[in-house]
Amino acid sequence: MVKLNKIYTRTGDDGTTGLVDGSRCPKHAARMEAIGAVDEANSALGVVVSALDTFEHRAALVRIQNDLFDLGADLATPGEDFTPGEMTLRIVPEQAAWLEAEIDRVNAPLPPLTSFILPGGNPAAAHTHVARATTRRAERAMTALAAQEPVNPAALAYINRLSDYLFVLARALNIAAGSEVLWVPGQNR
Repeated sequence: MVKLNKIYTRTGDDGTTGLVDGSRCPKHAARMEAIGAVDEANSALGVVVSALDTFEHRAALVRIQNDLFDLGADLATPGEDFTPGEMTLRIVPEQAAWLEAEIDRVNAPLPPLTSFILPGGNPAAAHTHVARATTRRAERAMTALAAQEPVNPAALAYINRLSDYLFVLARALNIAAGSEVLWVPGQNR
């Protein structure tokens, strides 16, 4: 599907970029902000994968990274028809449903929350918290775009579930390493 022989094209030197439908938009447009934020989230997930001590969550994270490329393609395809096709990548509800199942699977053995969690802990969990926060930024960018132009509802659901998954994963990684870092309200008054 993708073949890149030459990395630079010079077509974006005027401050625009091409979309899947052949149209061009400014690189600072809300659509490009959303696509870029999803790319940042995907890159943050790559850091998480590199920080994992075990292979336990690696396959799920790589699957999510592939889904995020699909999400970028979805966002790069303007319009109101969110039906996937042979040449049109769209996020589908089943992808968010898979994330929900993963959230339930990873969360099942964890103790109930008794406090808010501070982002940190072991390196893999800390990187996961950064990926979660970056995913939330991508969600904000996508909802800002959705306020201006149609956005696939399944894509919005997917990005929302992803930050939930990353929260649960960070908890699991910290608990496996020995403990969570809990917020203590008013501790330093």
